Amino acid sequence: MTSKIYFILLLFASLTTYAQTLKGKVFDAITKVPLESVSVYFDNTTIGTTTNDLGEFSITYNDAVQSTLVISFLGYDKVFIGDYRQKKNIIIELKEAVAQLDEVVINTDDGMSREMKLKWFRKEFLGKSSNGKSCKILNEKDIKLRFDKRKRTITAWSNKPIIIKNKNLQYEISFDIIDFEIQLGSFNASSVMYTGTCFFKDLDIKQTKKISRKREKTYEGSVQHFVRALYNKDLAAQDYVFGKKGFIVKPYDFFTISKADSEGLKRVKLLDNSLDIYYKDVQESVIETTISEFQIDKYGNYMPIQNVLFGGYLGRQRVGDALPLDYGLSKN
Repeated sequence: MTSKIYFILLLFASLTTYAQTLKGKVFDAITKVPLESVSVYFDNTTIGTTTNDLGEFSITYNDAVQSTLVISFLGYDKVFIGDYRQKKNIIIELKEAVAQLDEVVINTDDGMSREMKLKWFRKEFLGKSSNGKSCKILNEKDIKLRFDKRKRTITAWSNKPIIIKNKNLQYEISFDIIDFEIQLGSFNASSVMYTGTCFFKDLDIKQTKKISRKREKTYEGSVQHFVRALYNKDLAAQDYVFGKKGFIVKPYDFFTISKADSEGLKRVKLLDNSLDIYYKDVQESVIETTISEFQIDKYGNYMPIQNVLFGGYLGRQRVGDALPLDYGLSKN
């Protein structure tokens, strides 16, 4: 049985055709004091900044940015903004986060050692690929973990962003967990679900050929690569083959793809809600949908994410294999 992995990010679908600059100020909601060093970034991209001593920020984005704007500061509730394209200047008031009784949970004996829970977390959050194994979490002490014996689930959360250094791909990833749950099977995880927002810091300042090749290899055959090929109806040229019940089939007998609308989005319907995917005759995956149609754009975004499920090779991809949504856009 193929386990289904759900990696849900907070995406917002809208397109314009030129670069824009968004400016704003961030204040404490009660004291009205400007907040310095607040993180402001587009979810799952390398595009971000921080506020200055006056609480001000300026961030430039282009038509490829589909993500929600995230405003994050330790000790305060995060703010998510989806309609930023209609604005030039925004005022954001952050509210202090309500304290949680994490220590009570941490100190309760749940039948599994923290070391074992961390082992499960690393494997299912970072992944078991060479990229995943090259990753190191720099602040594991901030991760809270809980095992439920009856449900056989491990949950994780953190009051601070989880900082991951990906040695292979040379990214530092700041991941804000919203939800994380592993459903344990007999020997392996039967399902994994995690939601959150993340920001990629590019550590390969010199843009070395070695790292570029590793990123390109990771990109090829990824979900992002597949969705871009689906949008462009370029599946065969990109080395994708499809199967149904053990037989090779023509993809467009199963995928119905509309023309792009005014926002650049296409609607996709998948016949029978399931199709096997093969990349270069090696990587085997499956795509399943739980709704009649979903939307895609030419940058590799798809929505609603929670209703489009991948299994097999694509389903095993984790944070260690993730590339920012703006990866490779200069080539497009």
